[in-house]
Parts: sequence; C-alpha cells; structure tokens
Amino acid sequence: MGNVLDLIYPVRCPLCRKIRPYGDNRICLDCGKKLPWMEEPVCLKCGKGIRHPEEEYCEDCGRIPKSYCRGFPVFWYTGGIKTSLYDFKYKNQREYADFYSKCICKKYGRQIRNLYISGIVPVPVHPHKRRRRGYNQAELLAKHLGKDLELPVYPDYIKRIIDTNPQKELNDKARMKNLKNAFHIGENAIKLERVLLVDDIYTTGATIEACTKVLLDNGTEEVFYTSVAIGRGFS
Repeated sequence: MGNVLDLIYPVRCPLCRKIRPYGDNRICLDCGKKLPWMEEPVCLKCGKGIRHPEEEYCEDCGRIPKSYCRGFPVFWYTGGIKTSLYDFKYKNQREYADFYSKCICKKYGRQIRNLYISGIVPVPVHPHKRRRRGYNQAELLAKHLGKDLELPVYPDYIKRIIDTNPQKELNDKARMKNLKNAFHIGENAIKLERVLLVDDIYTTGATIEACTKVLLDNGTEEVFYTSVAIGRGFS
C-alpha cells in the first residue's frame, strides 16, 4: 500500500526537493550525508556549537543572560536545512515536520525524556499570520514530537497577542524590545511545571526568551527548548 501511495503522491526529499526513493528513508542518501548536525563542543545554555571545549558558553549567551535552562538545536541553519525550513514555513510543506521530529529524537530523545517534561509548548504565531499561512509550523513540529516522545502537547498554552515587525533586520537588543509584551499565557486548566518550547529556527534567542519569561511569570519552574536549526547569532 505504501509503494502505491508513493507512486500516486511521490514524496520529495525535504532538503533537495527531489522525489525520494521508495522505502522508509525520510531523506535521500546524498542529502543524508550532508546534514549539518550540531556537534560537541556546544554552549551549555543555547546548545550552539562553540570553538573551544574549555568554554562553557557561546559569546551570545555569555553576553546576554538567558532565562531558560538549556537548548537542544539539531542542525546549523545553513545549506539544505535552511532551504528545507523555508519550504516548511512558507511553501506548505507540512509533511517535513515528521522528518524534523525524528531528527530531534535521534539526537536528543534520551536527554529530553530524562527531563521529565510536563508538556510540549510550540512557539505561537499571531492569528493574522496563521490565517494567511494556514498553519503554525512550530505547532506541527510540536505535535509530531509529542507523538514520538509520548508527551502531551499544549498548542494554545501561550498566545501571541501582538503581530510584531519582522525580526530579520534587527539586532539582538532590538529584537527583544520588538517582542516585549507580544506573548501571554492562554486560559489553561493546568499549570505546567517543566516545559519544552518548540520552534523551527533559533536565531538570537529573542523569541524563546520572551516565551520563557511569560512561562516563568506564570509559575512554570523550568523551561527548555528544542529547534530544528540554530543560526550563528551575533557572535
């Protein structure tokens, strides 16, 4: 049945966009060899790769304190991953969420399970953007991750109430100012003690930091995050 569906609806590699060979592989062999996995040594806060193993934190985290406990990014935001995430976010390639989730679990599944997470919370988008795009890419990823890790997912735990200006052209301080008061806690029946925030890309960390502060102000004790990719930041 699977091969028949592949013939009718050919599945494309999430990196190079070519039709994927039949079978269970979620990515073509050539692209699999080029994945920019995050490797040790990494920053003990954001999880970004650092040059020297004797360093505990990257330059960004050393310069700007973060409120979350630790981050688990899977790839560098470069090459085929960068193109893939663009398609996932803006070109309706929702099926890529399964591939990303499996990569997160492959690299960090055991570590995340050992954190005894109360619930997974996706970084929200403003309702205007959700209506225009048709979905929240972080929520799609969170739902797949919840199934793979057998953890509950709370898509509406945090709400985005301000549709902020694009972050791309802003520096780190301007990004934090841009996101001030952009999020608030939704009407939730329970309070989550240990939260795993989920987003597609971590650049400077301003969005994760803003969501973390809202959670901590609402009584959450510890916040962690995971993302498909992480940028170089401002270091």
